[in-house]
Amino acid sequence: MPLNEADTCRRYVVPKLQTAGWDNDPHRINEQVTFTDGRIVVAGRRGVRRPGKRADYILRYRPDMAIAVVEAKPTYATPGQGLQQAKEYAEILGLKFAYATNGEGIVEFDYLTGQEREIDAFPTPDQLWARLTAGESLTGEVADRLLTPGYSLSGKVPRYYQEIAINRAVQAVLQGRQRILLTMATGTGKTFVAFQICWKLWSARWNRTGDYRRPRILYLADRNILIDDPMAKTFTPFGDARWKIEGGVANKSREMYFAIYQAIARDENRPGLYREYAPDFFDLIIVDECHRGSAKDDSNWREILEYFQPAFQIGMTATPRREDNADTYRYFGDPIYQYSLRQGIDDGFLAPYRVHRVITTWDAAGWRPSQGELDRYGREIPDEEYQTNDFERRVALRARTAAVARNLTEFLKRTDRYAKTIVFCVDQEHADEMRRVLNNLNADLVRQNPDYVCRVTSDEGGIGRGHLSNFQDVERRTPVILTTSQMLTTGVDAPTVQNVVLVRVINAMTEFKQIIGRGTRVRDDYGKLFFSILDYTGSATRLFADPDFDGEPSIETEQHIDEDGQPTDEETVVTPEEEPEPGEEVIVDPLPPDDDTPVERRKFYFDGGQVQIAAHLVYELDSEGNQLRVVRFTDYTAEKVRTLYANAAELRAEWANPDHRLEIIDKLAERGIDFDELATAAEQPDADPLDLICHIAFNAPLRTRRERAHRLRSEKKDFFDQYGPGATQILNELLDKYTEHGTAQFVIPDVLEVPPLSEHGTVIDIARHFGGEARLVEAVHRLQTLLYAA
Repeated sequence: MPLNEADTCRRYVVPKLQTAGWDNDPHRINEQVTFTDGRIVVAGRRGVRRPGKRADYILRYRPDMAIAVVEAKPTYATPGQGLQQAKEYAEILGLKFAYATNGEGIVEFDYLTGQEREIDAFPTPDQLWARLTAGESLTGEVADRLLTPGYSLSGKVPRYYQEIAINRAVQAVLQGRQRILLTMATGTGKTFVAFQICWKLWSARWNRTGDYRRPRILYLADRNILIDDPMAKTFTPFGDARWKIEGGVANKSREMYFAIYQAIARDENRPGLYREYAPDFFDLIIVDECHRGSAKDDSNWREILEYFQPAFQIGMTATPRREDNADTYRYFGDPIYQYSLRQGIDDGFLAPYRVHRVITTWDAAGWRPSQGELDRYGREIPDEEYQTNDFERRVALRARTAAVARNLTEFLKRTDRYAKTIVFCVDQEHADEMRRVLNNLNADLVRQNPDYVCRVTSDEGGIGRGHLSNFQDVERRTPVILTTSQMLTTGVDAPTVQNVVLVRVINAMTEFKQIIGRGTRVRDDYGKLFFSILDYTGSATRLFADPDFDGEPSIETEQHIDEDGQPTDEETVVTPEEEPEPGEEVIVDPLPPDDDTPVERRKFYFDGGQVQIAAHLVYELDSEGNQLRVVRFTDYTAEKVRTLYANAAELRAEWANPDHRLEIIDKLAERGIDFDELATAAEQPDADPLDLICHIAFNAPLRTRRERAHRLRSEKKDFFDQYGPGATQILNELLDKYTEHGTAQFVIPDVLEVPPLSEHGTVIDIARHFGGEARLVEAVHRLQTLLYAA
């Protein structure tokens, strides 16, 4: 008798793997391994996870060194039927051997040779390791050090891509590659990867000279927040080996050093603290956020890396190669591993995002002062056309800031007023103006929480850092809104950020991706599965031009608003198609000193005028990761429904069965279709969900829930007459709840535990009216079938 896949695995596959020695320590057989979390599909205002990718078996030579993947099929299938799936998983997991089996025959694919062959038995761990080390040119000592265990953190197992990055970086170092680059999207755990690389090399006593000692490692970045947090948290296992280079002191007795460029670089007053160390002092240098200037040809930070030329150097960045970071790639070379934002979203490790493109009338058409117009300080404003690039840089427009703040406040009121939000402004002055307006617009919440909205810029110093720390704390409800300019573009891990707001023009792709990274963390336990980008300058729309790395947004809408921040037209779903125009990165001048010294103000301040929101566009991905065309949500729904069902009759027949109905709802949710959102978009809040989708997809007549309930009561009286008074009353109350709230009210026993049905007693008491629980369930199922009979 043929065996199914599960029986095949249990009876044949596992015994064969055990016979080959894969179940003997230190080797491992990982069974039924779900190695991705499953893509998050945005459906209305909620996120729905798709199933993650699952391999039948992953074979490990050591606990943190995967080497092969095995896919099993039933005995009635051919041995090689699962090979394509095994190869797909092997390529994702970075493995060189893929196997498929039906329990009897085995097919092997070897990526080192490109050969596919049938074999009688699985290779032993040592046989496979020998083939791998030979194919990768790993000598005995290098191979042994590569197997050095990583640090085991309780409850923290490296994700598959982190394991690949760690092992490839360690292997590259051990094989003598001195310049190494890892490109990993923001939110994918670069700091954790860097720690494990350092730990494995440190534990293996690897060093540049081959002496018997631990290596001296320098962790280098350009901001204290990128140094202090890893040193105090992730790198804690290094204990007293850690040391931060600061205050002009060049300690040389430790092994794990941390520094920011500014603390060791030369300037007009100092020759450079880094010169207190010999050029060959460090064995390894980790350069975090290496795109941020360290490898630029003309950077004085570059001379630090060149001074320590003998050291192995690993650059880590979140941005793939572009014109604005080409120096980084010339210095470090092509990345040995790249894990993109698109891949992170597809795997479900990163949050998808919905983009709202909001356009004011002044951004749409430009702003021009009246002839002889004076600004706040009595200066005549030059008579010319000012565009978005000029706003808050050359001319500050108070009415525009107020309109944006009102629109943002209305958005939060429609969604969640306690959703963590970062507002990126042009400069510190603009951030303060935005904070003030948002504070006053949300005074009802500010009365309860004085820190509801705060500015976090360099001017705030310790106070600002305190607000930021509270903002990052997932257990604290406030601050909710932070306004900033440049300070929060990178290095800030705030997992529950749900809104990223752009009120300044961003031309540099690297900076844009860092800003987007503020929202990509996923926190299922806090309900954070996706985030929104509110773009008031067009930056996001222009910069969605890197599909291989980022993919397109989950949804992008556009809508015009008036001076009160209210929409003036219907929200439209669109797709941006144009590449970004080349432009210069915004350079923000420092604010004038806060004293009585006369200063020449760098911009004009216009406090009058009226500005409206002219457009509001929403860009979103569908469930396959493809961007929606310019189409209404109802049209998108109709298209997706017609791909699932040929006609309304077929859909109705499936829907009438309560079990099948749940499957339909799940299928539509996986495609980003939410009934509440659909009812709102179609302006049919009282329509039955089935009637609504049949009407939208097949132009069927539209009925309300009340009409369906009335028709059932009047045409199917015999159904109710077969029950006693108590049971009939319960069925009628179920229909009333359906009329008010929809099909969710047929879920047994949940609906029986809320008024008015709960007034009939416990679930057991209610079931007695029907002659038992089975008869109760049968009656409710029959009620639903009749409800959708026509």
